[in-house]
Amino acid sequence: MVGIPVAARAYVAGTAVCAVACALPALTPGAGTPWRPLVLLATLYAVSEWPARSPLPGRALGAGSFLPVLLAAALLLPPAAAALVAVPGALISPVEHGPALPRRIWRAARLALAAWTAAHAAVLLGGPAAVATAHFPYALLPAGAAALAFCLVGTALDGGILAVAEPVPPRDAWHGLLSRSLAPHAVHGLAGLMMAVLWRSPYGWPAALCVLLPMYLSCWMYAQYHREHAAHQATIRALVQAVDIKDAYTRGHSERVGRASVLIARELGMDDSRLDVIRFAGILHDVGKLGVPTRVLRKDGPLTPEERRVIELHPEYGHEIVRGIGFLGEARAAILHHHERMDGSGYPYGLSGDRIPEAARVVAVADAFDAMTSTRSYRRARPVATAVAELERCAGRQFDPRMVRALVRALDRHGWRTAVTADETAPAPAGTAAGTCPADPPPADAGTDADTTAPRPAGRDANAARPDADAARPDAARSAAPRPDAAARERGGVAAARGPGTGPGRGHGRARGGAR
Repeated sequence: MVGIPVAARAYVAGTAVCAVACALPALTPGAGTPWRPLVLLATLYAVSEWPARSPLPGRALGAGSFLPVLLAAALLLPPAAAALVAVPGALISPVEHGPALPRRIWRAARLALAAWTAAHAAVLLGGPAAVATAHFPYALLPAGAAALAFCLVGTALDGGILAVAEPVPPRDAWHGLLSRSLAPHAVHGLAGLMMAVLWRSPYGWPAALCVLLPMYLSCWMYAQYHREHAAHQATIRALVQAVDIKDAYTRGHSERVGRASVLIARELGMDDSRLDVIRFAGILHDVGKLGVPTRVLRKDGPLTPEERRVIELHPEYGHEIVRGIGFLGEARAAILHHHERMDGSGYPYGLSGDRIPEAARVVAVADAFDAMTSTRSYRRARPVATAVAELERCAGRQFDPRMVRALVRALDRHGWRTAVTADETAPAPAGTAAGTCPADPPPADAGTDADTTAPRPAGRDANAARPDADAARPDAARSAAPRPDAAARERGGVAAARGPGTGPGRGHGRARGGAR
């Protein structure tokens, strides 16, 4: 178990011991274990696991943990015998990540305990007798109880292993597990009941196999969904890695912004499907850096006004990069508008208030928060409390107050893991221009960062602030600079290349009287 935390080792070992204790009575002499149906069901379950290991059938069927067989066993066998059904199949099941043996032991023990509990629930409600006599609709009650017991034990054990083996706060380990599992277990419970009834019918166990084909098809569809989801994740990872390679000094920033964005969105009550989109928006908010010349991103000296205008094109570049990725949904609008400000002085289109997409307002707060609490090559991190105070100070002018309050509640509840090297307190640092926010880059003649009191290293001027640390330029510098869309046309950039009406918010840009 090299590489597995000690607490996780103890948890897996304890679960395995409990599973052995539950299954042991079936192995004792004179127990009267019905070996023929047990072996048939165990073989059937193991065969259902085999396609996932075999290249051709695995791609065709996508079968995995085939729960109808286990739930049928809970209705047909004594509890100790039902616990044994899952063991052979679980021990040969595929393991995507090592170490393989502890993971297989964990899976076998988890399924054995869940099947044992499900069988007990069925026995208490007379499930075996109801199945043998095909007593409907009463047979639905023990079948439903068995499926519910299986689901409860499985999710309880899954949450426990997450809490001890993964960097997941204990209060979050079980979040959503039960609600996501109830419906699938109910469907598998009905299939298991049909298998059990056909098994006890005059046609015997071959008739029960008729239930497997539609269930295999459902497993195939489920596997296809997960493959598609994995492809989405791989696309996101590839884009993030490309950004990290090009702008290495902010490595990890994208993932943290995605995590902070999810914290905010969850506090706002967004559903799980939308949380994924918000996370994608946070992770990819700076993907437009791929369109910014590397010499500008990695420049050690001060940025010229022209170079700053080039950097301010990165939201539009990002939108162009991801516009064809359909599964991103509203994340595309967040990537385009995450540097807009509530007072309308942001970029690229100067949207204000509720005209800024909600996802963009979430990412803007998460981006500024991580920028202030992360150490950069040119300045030290600020404490979380100081960063929160500055976000609250800029709420209503730069950030959506609702998003700021949601982040504060989330931080109070979950905390934030970051390395803090600065010891600033909440008051605004000296040198912050009146009317600007600490997340803004400082004026050109400033000698320190606006979001920290730590001086920059020699050779890095205040003008070298990067887009991940900047929510917008200060008002004085903004009023004198041309709009980034005009600069894009001058350089033949993406804004000039797009036709009218492409991309969120373009109509708002025209309403402001600009070129759009």
